Amino acid sequence: MHDALIFDDLTRIVAQPRADWRRHALAISMNLGGKFATGLAVGVGFAIGLALAG
Repeated sequence: MHDALIFDDLTRIVAQPRADWRRHALAISMNLGGKFATGLAVGVGFAIGLALAG
């Protein structure tokens, strides 16, 4: 009986709809873009701070 439950779980996993790869690519690119924009803002702020101080 235990084997039947495992088989049911496997068929349920296989039958699930496949994820769209574009959604994952968009999420990764948005994450990297956000990190880049934050780093750029910190770098510009640091450069302006150094220019004002020095």
